Amino acid sequence: MLKADLVGVGVIGTGRAGLVHCTNFAENVPNARLISVCDADKKNAEKTAMQFNVKAYNKAEEFLNDPALDAVVIATPTFTHAEMVKQAAEAGKAILCEKPLASTEAEAAAMGKAVEKNGVCFVMGFMRRFDKNFIRANEIIRRGDIGEPLMIKSTGKGPGLPPPWNLDISKSNGMLAEVNSHDFDCVRFLTGENYRWVFATARNNKCLQFAKEYPDFYDTAIVTFGLTGKVMGTIDGACPADYGYDARVEIQGTDGVLMIGSIAKKGVVIGLKEAGVIEEMVDSWRTLFKEAYLAEDRTLIECLINGTTPPSSLEDGWKALQAVLAANRSIKNGAVEKI
Repeated sequence: MLKADLVGVGVIGTGRAGLVHCTNFAENVPNARLISVCDADKKNAEKTAMQFNVKAYNKAEEFLNDPALDAVVIATPTFTHAEMVKQAAEAGKAILCEKPLASTEAEAAAMGKAVEKNGVCFVMGFMRRFDKNFIRANEIIRRGDIGEPLMIKSTGKGPGLPPPWNLDISKSNGMLAEVNSHDFDCVRFLTGENYRWVFATARNNKCLQFAKEYPDFYDTAIVTFGLTGKVMGTIDGACPADYGYDARVEIQGTDGVLMIGSIAKKGVVIGLKEAGVIEEMVDSWRTLFKEAYLAEDRTLIECLINGTTPPSSLEDGWKALQAVLAANRSIKNGAVEKI
């Protein structure tokens, strides 16, 4: 636990997710202040630092050696997470790591050892665990309102292309990691069970310009799975999905059904005589999960100051990674993969 009135926070990686965390810590997280940003691209680091009036770094070692830095948000590409977490842990910094946790299980194991050895707080960036609707759904299921869960269907789709480094599936684990890690995690969060087997199929339906250079690239996938209890289910993903951002889950129980999420913005309905009733689409994860990201960032500070246990752990990131890796193996060999 940290005995300080104000926690110094830095964000490494100034892409879309990094900027969300920068804004939160600069404006909306009690007992914390954004003091620095770091990016391998010096211009991006300096631009973001100027925007938030903080220090800029383009070398992680210098960034982490700042004695005023107490906690760090890691929002860099997945293949850098293992080294970033190791360095941050050895520097004694509390850590919030964006998903996916890592690229391989070996990396995840090394990250776990570094966090445990140095005794630092670690929050896994699964924002659905901090979203009020997913939290309420979890409580409803635990209370038994829909009976015993039998089947779960989770949808995760994004409107834009994945970042360029994500095109090589052998290095990035692809869309199922970049987009659907949240789905793999929320299945465990809502059911309380672990993955036992997966079977997946995928295709490149819309991004044919990448087919020659990256023959294993896919933009559409369906995963069927069985869990350690009675629950079975599916995860479907697509990126890009031109109609908007889509995050929905349905859980069927012995006594009822529970549905989370909608493709329509809450409270926005348009009625036209010619076109009928129209609802505006959710345009971004930044819009849909704005409050969840804020709760996630506040949890990092509470963990550091009060020693509270966060609802998302390194182990949760590891379990999701196991399922993603098994699904990619299944896509490759066309067979059921046990976990």
